[in-house]
Amino acid sequence: MLTRPQAVLFDLDGTLLDTADDLGAALNFVLAKYDMPAVAHEIFRPIASDGAKGLLELGFGEQLKQYDYDQLRVEFLEYYQANIAEHTRLYPGVAELISYLEQQSMPWGIVTNKPEGLTLELLPAFNELANCQVIVGGDSLAKRKPDPLPITHACQQIDADCAHTWYIGDAPRDIEAGNAANTTSIVAGWGYISNLADCNAWQAAAITQSADALLALIKQHR
Repeated sequence: MLTRPQAVLFDLDGTLLDTADDLGAALNFVLAKYDMPAVAHEIFRPIASDGAKGLLELGFGEQLKQYDYDQLRVEFLEYYQANIAEHTRLYPGVAELISYLEQQSMPWGIVTNKPEGLTLELLPAFNELANCQVIVGGDSLAKRKPDPLPITHACQQIDADCAHTWYIGDAPRDIEAGNAANTTSIVAGWGYISNLADCNAWQAAAITQSADALLALIKQHR
């Protein structure tokens, strides 16, 4: 059952921003450096929410153990940081969704597993996200999603009751964390999800297929 939202928290990659092409470019840069074949867009896109670790595991496969993973991760992140918003875009409808929340004076924020430093570098490229009231990155606290701590911490920072906060994300860890934090967890079905039917097992309060549909759901429960 959906509660009346008093605050809304979002995952970032695959929820507010489509970052897949920039993350994929970083992966293919590292792969090329080690004479490994590039990974096609349709292959890396569903893995984009898994960040450097997931993408490097995808690109190097079984051969990853032959390399210094920490070095590969540094090279990946350095390239990504230098090209962080070349291809990244807001998902359709996100600007209108955020605008509505702000018009309603409803607090909103971001809880992501992306490193906090990279998140803070990326967000200024999108004026629509300038009024974000709390940002919790994957390394901001001692634990990260699927642990509920980042979400409960974000709620505390914006003085929001978790029980009346909606958390939106496109990965199982998002829904698991949101449920454990006692928020209303909603699947961003427009994100990096290979098969939307898989989301039925995530135990979310709702599955939305677009940011426009999410906005309609929020308005319906206001």
